[in-house]
Amino acid sequence: MLNIGKINTLNVVKKQGANIYLAKGMSANVLLADKKPPENSQIGDTLDVFVYVDSEGHLAASTKIPLAQVDDIAWLKVVSLNYVGAFLDWGLPKDLLVPFSEQHHEMEVGKSYLVKLFLDDKNRIAATTKIDRFIEDESINFELGQKVLLIIADKTELGVKAIVNHTHWGMLYQNELFKPVRKGQKTYGYIKQIREDGKIDLILQEPGYGKVISLTDKILIKLNKNNGVLMLSDKSPPDAIYAAFGVSKKVFKQAIGALYKKQLISIDKNGIKLV
Repeated sequence: MLNIGKINTLNVVKKQGANIYLAKGMSANVLLADKKPPENSQIGDTLDVFVYVDSEGHLAASTKIPLAQVDDIAWLKVVSLNYVGAFLDWGLPKDLLVPFSEQHHEMEVGKSYLVKLFLDDKNRIAATTKIDRFIEDESINFELGQKVLLIIADKTELGVKAIVNHTHWGMLYQNELFKPVRKGQKTYGYIKQIREDGKIDLILQEPGYGKVISLTDKILIKLNKNNGVLMLSDKSPPDAIYAAFGVSKKVFKQAIGALYKKQLISIDKNGIKLV
């Protein structure tokens, strides 16, 4: 079965002149539409291709991989406008349409927007800025500490909203953000908690003692490289700690506390030293 708007692994089933046709099992043949197809392709070869419906309503495929696939949410730039809508650069020769009916507000050339990719009633790939109808506010299906893909969305009074795994809303709280983030940015984060109302709280750094364990090794390595001395301590400013180790001051304090209990370091107001 072909998945339109997705990456498919297909076999070369026919060569006719310069044209190459692909299929999988009993699926219909798909024309490889690349102007420069892979050299020396032979019957039976497998190719990873993006499958779509072309302007004439025929199935087609490309070895070029777009910036987003159907069901994904992506941060894409408007490159042109016409009487049917706005067109986005998504990494393929033919730009991606956002019909006027799928725009919250009139889109502008040169600006980027969060959009959801979907298939219309003719199986053509389109996008919408009306993403809320696709994203759930509540979930009980994530696990605490689970690593998830985040797409940064809008700032709020509490912090920054993020889209979790393309499907759910989550919140990164301002007092737990220890590095700058921008709208549209993709990054990995972790499920901090699922609240009683089912809403998701997020953090960017791995929670729990496992993070402290890995950080202690990093601290010891840096101490050994600096003659056993590091001018950071539990009194240091958070931005200095983040610049050195990419973690919050709280996590850093846990790590040096663990090293101190093992009598591996001494701590004073100016920094830490190997014992």
